[in-house]
Amino acid sequence: MSSNPVAETVASLLPRAKAELAELVAFKSVADFAQFPRSESEAAARWIADALGAEGFTDVALLDTPDGTQSVYGYLPGPEGAKTVLLYAHYDVQPPLDEAGWTTPPFELTERDGRWYGRGSADCKGGVLMHLLALRALKANGGVPVHIKVIVEGSEEQGTGGLERYAEQHPELLAADTIVIGDAGNFRVGLPTVTTTLRGMTLVRVAVDTLAGNLHSGQFGGAAPDALAALIRVLDSLRAEDGSTTVDGLDATAAWDGLEYTEEQFRADARVLDGVELIGGGSVADRIWARPAVTVLGIDCPPVIGATPSVQSSARALISLRVPPGVDAAEATKLLQAHVEAHTPWGARVTTEQIGQGQPFRADPSSPAYQAMADAMAVAYPGETMQYAGQGGSIPLCNTLAGLYPQAEILLIGLSEPEAQIHAVDESVSPEELERLSVAEALFLRNYAAG
Repeated sequence: MSSNPVAETVASLLPRAKAELAELVAFKSVADFAQFPRSESEAAARWIADALGAEGFTDVALLDTPDGTQSVYGYLPGPEGAKTVLLYAHYDVQPPLDEAGWTTPPFELTERDGRWYGRGSADCKGGVLMHLLALRALKANGGVPVHIKVIVEGSEEQGTGGLERYAEQHPELLAADTIVIGDAGNFRVGLPTVTTTLRGMTLVRVAVDTLAGNLHSGQFGGAAPDALAALIRVLDSLRAEDGSTTVDGLDATAAWDGLEYTEEQFRADARVLDGVELIGGGSVADRIWARPAVTVLGIDCPPVIGATPSVQSSARALISLRVPPGVDAAEATKLLQAHVEAHTPWGARVTTEQIGQGQPFRADPSSPAYQAMADAMAVAYPGETMQYAGQGGSIPLCNTLAGLYPQAEILLIGLSEPEAQIHAVDESVSPEELERLSVAEALFLRNYAAG
């Protein structure tokens, strides 16, 4: 890449990008204001707005979305008659989980073993810097050849749909010829990848009640219905013996027909402990890209330390269901709720509440924008050919944008390759991937303008 002026510019800007990413990572911008201050998210949004303004964006705005969070919008005009490209990222992050489990503080960008560690470094504050680097490189080498819209979401991780609803209420705002979603990742470091499918998701809170209050397990245990035990039965019913997801009425037999994922590579990427089996049937790609997957995200019950000898009167759980392309997330939610109610034992009272939802997504890789990206990736990753892969995670906005702008081409790239360990402790980003993907995005914009 060194003989390419765009690549040379990106390389020269990388130290600045690291300093900026450190500033952005320092904001504890978790969009759950019961856990983290709203001011942290608002400060991150202002930082991004200021960064766009400094790059010459006009119409920079902090958008107050219906879920109570802010998204950042900016417009950078290109040559008259040029195409319009929308660049997406999000600045909200997952909670750090067990801060004590991090090798270095989660909100302090730290370089170690050639990677930059910090919550949001890859997912998806690094994506914000990827867009900025690409645009700066183009500005330094002849200018940005298209109209650019940037939208940086403030609640993607929560799945509360603020930006989706805002976009539906203001359909002209994000209209574009092509949309680049900077929230995916390469199949592995160094292998350029565009994600063509996303699983959707639904979040359901389940509450089980059996007694007016907790009871002494010696005096009443054995006959009194235990709400926690009932909840455990319900949760267990969501998986077959091999660990496959089993929601009554929900198809779990689809197959993936693209890039394959070996079990050996998956075990390494997922850090599966020696001797522990993978769950489910079919290929790994089938399981993580083409089929539903249920996960128990949390359970409200007494902690081991301080527990008393009691029969529990109530228990709650939060369940996530990943929904594959071709399945309607709303219908999957209904099936999940019906399954929970049908499998609750002993006549226990059960309530279910949906608290978040996003539809699955499937792109059209035969479109001209994909060829423009493939050509750009070939330069940014010499000797490699762009691959198509699925992603098990969800980006709910994708389907909203596809519905609002059916003629727009949508590409998903990003920094969340397996080594990034997004959503886990010690999340990190590869600076080499940031550099190469920024070059690829810049060259894509140039190729797309000329196409």
